[in-house]
Amino acid sequence: MHNPLAMMIPQELVEKTVERFPEFAESFWTPIYQGGSNRAFYRCKNQSGVSLILIQYDREKLEDHSYASHALFLEKAGIHVPHLMAHSAQECLLWLQDLGEKNLWSLRDATSKERFYWYELTLVEAARWHRLSPEKLVEEGVTLASPFDVELYRWEQSYFFEYALGSFFKIDLQTRENLAKHTGLEKLTRHLASLPQQLIHRDLQSQNILLFEQNIWFIDFQGMRAGLALYDLASLLCDPYVRLSHIEQKELLDFYRQEMEKHHFSFPYDLETVFWQCAVQRLMQALGCYGYLGLHRGKNHFLQYIPSALKNLHYALQQLDVEYYCHELAVLLEGLIQ
Repeated sequence: MHNPLAMMIPQELVEKTVERFPEFAESFWTPIYQGGSNRAFYRCKNQSGVSLILIQYDREKLEDHSYASHALFLEKAGIHVPHLMAHSAQECLLWLQDLGEKNLWSLRDATSKERFYWYELTLVEAARWHRLSPEKLVEEGVTLASPFDVELYRWEQSYFFEYALGSFFKIDLQTRENLAKHTGLEKLTRHLASLPQQLIHRDLQSQNILLFEQNIWFIDFQGMRAGLALYDLASLLCDPYVRLSHIEQKELLDFYRQEMEKHHFSFPYDLETVFWQCAVQRLMQALGCYGYLGLHRGKNHFLQYIPSALKNLHYALQQLDVEYYCHELAVLLEGLIQ
């Protein structure tokens, strides 16, 4: 193994890979950085230029144990996900098809025309995903994470109040508690939890969408569950990592609506209204995540996305109907925006 970087890879992982794939006996290994995850990712390329991805996941995180069964189900359903080459549940190891490094995030500075091409492809594939039945997975013995409900929506909001407003912005506890109890936010959680659900990705943001062979491919779908399709769209179109104009957001939302209608799927509510409701919810979750990872997990690069997420949240909040609107939170956010 003539590879200086191999010293950075646990030798047992190299050996376990060669056991399953002898053609990778002489290979070049590279660690891959992967966001806020506890998992370890490695790219292994052999002498012929063929490569694979090895993931070592967290034994304690139940969602990670679902990746393999989710991948098999989604691939069988025709959804673009990396092919699962091998899996060792006992050793918490996954070997996956390598789809390269280019993702939707890498196009953040591209022209609007070029970005639209890839965003529309993403929405076509997301619409196909959303038309799958969560009940079908259960019938096939695939375990899903707990569906979105009032408690999960409340938890996402509390994540925001504790780690974004509290840890990062140092807003006092009394103010945060008063905001968290606002009737508008409570009504929002109950309203969203009452709407009919679809099968969703749960973290459909630009870095989880790879561009390979002129198509898009989803990764990091171990959190897949029953929820609102508009939550996925809010994750994608209000993504703090990529700046989309409000006109672009509306055009892409209309494109998604038309794509679903092509397949005779209609929503029993106004898409744009629920989109912004989900955007408020998702952006609160994202801000809480950035604060937690940046200040409590030593991944301070996430903190750079707080300003854009805050602006997105402030705008989304302004789009809510009066019964869900929290004026006090909007004023607070406006004062925090730099």
